[in-house]
Amino acid sequence: MDRGMFPQAVALLLALCSLGPTSLAETVYCDLQPVDPQVTYITSQVSEGCVAQSPNATLEVHILFLEFLKEVSVLELTLQTSKHNGTLPREVLLVLSTNKTIFLKLQAPGIPLHLAYNPNLVIFQEPAKVNTTQLPPFATKGELLNWADTKGPITSAAELNNPQSILLRLDQAPRSPSSCSLEPHKDMGHTLEWSPNAQASVRGCRLEGVAGHKEAHILRVLPGPEAWPRTVTVKVELSCASRDPDAAVLILQGPPYVSWLIDANHNMQIWTTGEYSFKIFPEKNIPGFHLPNTTQGLLGEARRLNASVVASFVELPLASVVSLRAPSCGSGLQPSPTPVQTTPPKEGCNQELLLSLIQPKCSDDVMTLVLNKDLISTLRCTITSLTFWDSSCQAEDRDDQLVLRSGYSSCGMIVTENVISNEVIVNLLSSSSPQQKKVQCVNMDSLSFQLGLYLSPHFLQASSTIELGQQGFVQVSVSPSIPELTIQLDSCQLNLGPDMEIVELIQSQAAKSSCVSLLSPSPGGDMRFSFLLRGYMVPMPTTGILSCTVALRLSTWSLDVQRTVSTRLNIVSPGLHDKGLVLPAVLGITFGAFLIGALLTAALWYIYLHTRHPGKREPVVAVAAPASSESSSTNHSIGSTQSTPCSTSSMA
Repeated sequence: MDRGMFPQAVALLLALCSLGPTSLAETVYCDLQPVDPQVTYITSQVSEGCVAQSPNATLEVHILFLEFLKEVSVLELTLQTSKHNGTLPREVLLVLSTNKTIFLKLQAPGIPLHLAYNPNLVIFQEPAKVNTTQLPPFATKGELLNWADTKGPITSAAELNNPQSILLRLDQAPRSPSSCSLEPHKDMGHTLEWSPNAQASVRGCRLEGVAGHKEAHILRVLPGPEAWPRTVTVKVELSCASRDPDAAVLILQGPPYVSWLIDANHNMQIWTTGEYSFKIFPEKNIPGFHLPNTTQGLLGEARRLNASVVASFVELPLASVVSLRAPSCGSGLQPSPTPVQTTPPKEGCNQELLLSLIQPKCSDDVMTLVLNKDLISTLRCTITSLTFWDSSCQAEDRDDQLVLRSGYSSCGMIVTENVISNEVIVNLLSSSSPQQKKVQCVNMDSLSFQLGLYLSPHFLQASSTIELGQQGFVQVSVSPSIPELTIQLDSCQLNLGPDMEIVELIQSQAAKSSCVSLLSPSPGGDMRFSFLLRGYMVPMPTTGILSCTVALRLSTWSLDVQRTVSTRLNIVSPGLHDKGLVLPAVLGITFGAFLIGALLTAALWYIYLHTRHPGKREPVVAVAAPASSESSSTNHSIGSTQSTPCSTSSMA
């Protein structure tokens, strides 16, 4: 043989030898069965969704279609946004459409959020300080999308199957279309990430013919609908008795555009496609290997790496974070218990969620509490009795509800001024001690709401007239004062008529523009703010309606109760409301003054030319006459487009 051919032959032989075990593993028998390691993940893949840009919108709309398996589920929903240059984020309308009842834990710090949902299906675990709208019933997704589109441009929409937690980022997604059209198997990218309620299906098996206790953990990430580079963080928590790196091997297989960031609590052998790095050295990328993309091929890789047990084998959609937790390491295969072998312990009653269902409704001097029996059963609770503080006032057992009701003068009600209080006592079969919850009502009919406009910051005398360009001072009061009741000025607006845009003054308890200032409350606790009305508008408004929405909350209520109060205003042009002059009269007077001035100037010039000494030719000096108040007013009034520093499209 030629000496030059010898190295090539050796390399070919080594390559064939390296391929030998893999090809042999393709036919290896391994019966994958459910095992006990736990795998959870976070992904941006949804069954249907879309993302769009709406850079010029003042209100952006996001829609979540939620499909659950259980009758009652718990959902954590977090909204995030980044503040650019210290500016407030835009207003957001979030539409929640769910097929089952959910207990919602909502976090939206600093976001002016409006929430549209079905109050019969969405129950807040904690009081939510957001504006709420009852979602109308819709038969199809298309009907809901059409309704949402009338509120503002749809920035994102997604359908999620059985979610446990959702993170929705409100930053505008770059390179997105201008309109949102639902696409199947959509990758929401940075806009939305979520984790499912159920754990991933994890299987394992024993590889025959391999000695030892080395175990393999195989994770296969399936390709997504869009191929762009991304990093998958893999968190591995193993309970190994020794620190032997040969005790376990981690095999990660995914599309070629996926790299891996590994965060493990135990030394192990790493075998991946693409590049990978470790959390402790994230800047050091290590090249991976070419791995088969079939189940049998990956099992063959585990056997080639001398693993005797596949402790976990899991296939997932393209995820951003994957967490693997194995309670044992190197002790052989731990099968997952099946219902045939053992019966899992029955979960107890979720008392916290049960108590959150107790929300009183008050009207006509009657407090009423209704509990749905299906929800009680779903929470695995068995109620033996439901009463007020006076145990003789028992709940009525109807077909599908438990109804507890009483007038304000019985069943141990405590009436203090305008607040009616009591306690609900719940006795459960699973608890030896009863559960108690304080409930309260406010007699809303006895509350009086007033809104007054003033023309000075002293708030001495209310006015029904305001000039264009004048600053108005507004006071909103609720009487009588109730210490247990928290009152906030939620929103205010000025409607100038059908030909003008509505001027938003306050939204989500914050000033809408620099022309609006929230003032300190009055000594009596009345809410106050000021606004500056733009001085020049076309067409000029003559009337307006100033309205404010007040949010009231008791500590025992999960949501705000809102009331709206309004007043009618007369709007006049600056300085003309006493003279009764209108724009045509002003134009006529101005033109007349101009014409008279021109004639007088011409007459004086004629007299000057004909009376001066003919031999004395002095240079003519042009002298500018001082501007009169009339001419100044003319320059300020005719065709003026000036505006105050606060001017906007609707107000200044």
